[in-house]
Amino acid sequence: MANIKSAKKRVKVIRAKTLRNKMIKSSVKTAIRKVYAAAQAGDKAEAQKALSAAISTIDKAATKGVLHKKNASRKASRLTKMVNKIA
Repeated sequence: MANIKSAKKRVKVIRAKTLRNKMIKSSVKTAIRKVYAAAQAGDKAEAQKALSAAISTIDKAATKGVLHKKNASRKASRLTKMVNKIA
């Protein structure tokens, strides 16, 4: 454990940021799973609704710096392609 006051604070701050990042990543994964589930069921309307929610969540994660901008773009693009393929 750190002895210096500023080092103790950094440990505390990093813990809080790590928890926040984990929460955001988890919500992104959940949103993506919902799109996959709707796509597997073949429900285009539900998939569209889940897609818009997922893209919003992915963009927020990119804005907060949890996901890289290009990584977020790639995820959104792949989800959109998948939903558009549903008959």
